[in-house]
Amino acid sequence: MMNFFSIIFNYAYIYRCINAITANSVFICFESSEYNLNHMKITVVGAGNVGATCANALAHRDAVDEIVLIDIKAGLAEGKALDIWQSAPINLFNSRISGFTDDYLHTANSNVVVITSGLPRKPGMSRDDLIETNAAIVKHVTEQVIQYSPCAIIIVVSNPLDVMTYQAYITSEFPRTRVMGMAGILDTGRYKSLIASELNVSPQDITALLLGGHGDTMVPLPRYTTVSGIPVTELISEEKINAIIERTRFGGGELVKLMGTSAWYAPGAAAAGMAETITRNQKRIFPCCVKLEGEYGLENVFVGVPVLLGINGIEKIIELHLTDAEKELLQKSAGAVKEMMEVLDKIEEKNR
Repeated sequence: MMNFFSIIFNYAYIYRCINAITANSVFICFESSEYNLNHMKITVVGAGNVGATCANALAHRDAVDEIVLIDIKAGLAEGKALDIWQSAPINLFNSRISGFTDDYLHTANSNVVVITSGLPRKPGMSRDDLIETNAAIVKHVTEQVIQYSPCAIIIVVSNPLDVMTYQAYITSEFPRTRVMGMAGILDTGRYKSLIASELNVSPQDITALLLGGHGDTMVPLPRYTTVSGIPVTELISEEKINAIIERTRFGGGELVKLMGTSAWYAPGAAAAGMAETITRNQKRIFPCCVKLEGEYGLENVFVGVPVLLGINGIEKIIELHLTDAEKELLQKSAGAVKEMMEVLDKIEEKNR
């Protein structure tokens, strides 16, 4: 006769996780995040502009049964969650949303956790200072998240994004398929919006792709950019394409100059799109920040590449055939990310 644990593992392909008999009712994760599919739940950590926008977008899309918004500032998450919920009868959605102040018990058994927590870079603050400050925040948040949701898939939005994804990865000790950064969708969104404006066409007809780190070393790929299947290189001159690429690379900085603060509508919508793709198991291909282990000739570095997203997180890393020039740009971008990862490694070593 099979014992209890044998039975559990034989049925793991259906349930993936079982409820542990604990005070906190935390799930035990055997294989993946595919558990409790009858009640899909997303937690958004950080109720600032980006986090609140993400939660609002998820609610309006009816992406899950339950959305939890968490923030360290008393009353902020509760107020924004209540405001969003009161729009449900107006905008006709059913996703229940609630907010809590720094209480992660309410996040238990989340399928997806979106981390937006962190501080913007202030005048006089060096890159290393920003990494140290936000790494401490992301580390603390990740520790809380995995305590209550050991099967969750983590999406990182905090900046500097690539290195904060690395921080969440080393803190959680999750497989690389369950820890990813958001930036690629945001950057391609900016890229496609600029092309749509240049051609005066619908942005819905534009398909585009870029690789690399989030920032001025990102690598847009005009060869893989089309408008209703027509290569963009046949519609826009090389000079104008290069100008669009340059503006895309510095898109975040342009918004900071205009508003005095970082963007939030597009980043929040991008994170919501990733989370919805996972919870609905849509099997969509997005550029996401992920740890590479030999793909594209890169090892142990977090950069954006196209991936297949589904209920288990990153289900496939798609490796493209790049030209020598594109490979060189990707290597340069990965090198810039690697430098920041090394800064984080030194901080971690110092704090041990």
